[in-house]
Amino acid sequence: MNLTNTWNMVDQYIIERLIPHDSVLEQVLAANQQAGLPPYDVSPNQGKLLNLFAQMQGSQRILEIGTLGGYSTIWLARALPLGGQLVTLELDPVHAQVAKANISLAQLDDIVDLRVGDALDELAQMDFEGVAPFDFIFIDADKPNNPNYLKWALHFSHPGTVIIGDNVIRDGEVINENNQDPRVEGVRKFYDLLADESRITATAIQTVGSKGYDGFVLGIVTS
Repeated sequence: MNLTNTWNMVDQYIIERLIPHDSVLEQVLAANQQAGLPPYDVSPNQGKLLNLFAQMQGSQRILEIGTLGGYSTIWLARALPLGGQLVTLELDPVHAQVAKANISLAQLDDIVDLRVGDALDELAQMDFEGVAPFDFIFIDADKPNNPNYLKWALHFSHPGTVIIGDNVIRDGEVINENNQDPRVEGVRKFYDLLADESRITATAIQTVGSKGYDGFVLGIVTS
């Protein structure tokens, strides 16, 4: 059996058995596709993994860098307790418009603060506003800026904050020294910064499934 087919079928097996049918999330994915958004959403089992991580950590404040159509946003926001808040940053106004509609569909408008604009500019503005630290930070935006996003994530953290970065294996290209793709180079610099940064302890895991061969970085801020 073709490996990719196996990965897809196993993901489907997991989803059918462990993730209840959710018409809202299915409508969100359909809306994203209809709007022509790139198929970069996390898979349903990855979305639930993020949700479980946020619950395990007891998150009350979540920062998401990279909204796209709001699919992962909804998974994360649903992990928050009463009074929790999620701030999500999206560069593309068309993506943001789709995400806003999806967040409304999920009845999460009161929980989610969607900010539209360059993420680095928005993060600087948040710093100017004195936005409080976050308990959980998910980095899933343009990979060349991953090191900059990590620096800001650390700035908006406190001891115990969980930081997760997506797409950090890149089909294994992260170890291909001849690959000069800015996305791959951005991920390598992300690893370098994590390795040299004393304020966070981290690891990475490789994943296979309907989203192909990739992986996550998971870290906890220590000081």
